[in-house]
Amino acid sequence: MTKIGRVAAGADPGVPSRPGQADVKPTVESLGIDLEAQSWQRSGGGEDAAIEVAFVSRAGGGTEWVLMRVTGDPEGRVLVYDQHEWQCFLDGVRNHEFDSAAGK
Repeated sequence: MTKIGRVAAGADPGVPSRPGQADVKPTVESLGIDLEAQSWQRSGGGEDAAIEVAFVSRAGGGTEWVLMRVTGDPEGRVLVYDQHEWQCFLDGVRNHEFDSAAGK
C-alpha cells in the first residue's frame, strides 16, 4: 500500500482515520474489488494503449471508488481514487491544470 494520508492500516477504507494513526491509500486488493466484474469505460476509440475507468460502490453502500488503469500495462496496475480525489482530478482537467504536461 502507498502512504498518502487516507486510510489507517487495518481500518475500514470508507471511514476517515483518527489523528496519530499510520495512513495508507487503499488498493484494489484491500478493498476486495473484482476487476473482471467491473464495467470499464475506455478513453478514445483506438486499440492502442488507452486509459480505462470504472466506478465502484462499496458492498453495503457508502463510498464510491474510481478505478483507473492503462490498457496494455504489463504489470496490470490499477489506481484507486475516492470520490473527493476524482472530483479534484476532474476540476484540474476543467481548469487546464494539466495542459503543460500534455505539451499544450
